[in-house]
Amino acid sequence: MNHSATRIRTLVFSPAIRIFHWLRALSILVLVITGFYIAWPFLVAPESTDVLVQGWIRFAHLICGFVLTAITLVRFYLYFFSRSDIERRSFRDVMSVKSWITQLKSYLWMGHLHKAGVYGPLQFVTYVAISLVALVICITGLVLYANVYHQGLGGMLWGSAAWITAQMGGLAQVRIFHHYLTWAFVIFVVIHVYMAVWSGIRFKHNSVDSIVSGYDYPKPDSHH
Repeated sequence: MNHSATRIRTLVFSPAIRIFHWLRALSILVLVITGFYIAWPFLVAPESTDVLVQGWIRFAHLICGFVLTAITLVRFYLYFFSRSDIERRSFRDVMSVKSWITQLKSYLWMGHLHKAGVYGPLQFVTYVAISLVALVICITGLVLYANVYHQGLGGMLWGSAAWITAQMGGLAQVRIFHHYLTWAFVIFVVIHVYMAVWSGIRFKHNSVDSIVSGYDYPKPDSHH
């Protein structure tokens, strides 16, 4: 009896990309929670001299901020110089009107999604945009850091931080911009999780488990 495979097991995400994805997700979660608390420290009464809670929360925010900064830079490097070109191939779909129409139709339950790489054109543009948001939020975070810690790394960054602060109209504006970008992360995460789950249900692949195991299971006649 001739048996033909209905799905093909394909490696799409390397271990490095998967590890960085989950570290970034954890960092963003901690940064959002601690960032909102730093903006409104409701656990300690205003007249209290107990700053231990605020200190630990600021420490967690700083550590995760440095982790996010490092991962953001590494992910930019991996996109351009990784041995696997599966992410770079996705750019071809961005330049194709047909690929845009195919993806948008698939979201309306019309036809199936075909991709040159691992991301469709709308996914690719969204991920580039949120990566740029991450880069800017890391820069503004480092500016805020340098304005508080004047020695060590803060001292090294002080010249650049002072220039950026002046260009943005003062430290208060840097903080407000940093805060607004946090909401971009919050909105993105909600939509990202929903679409990842929906995609797995809709197409029976491109699902959440691929960023866990690294493997996707497309049909033999589909292409990435």
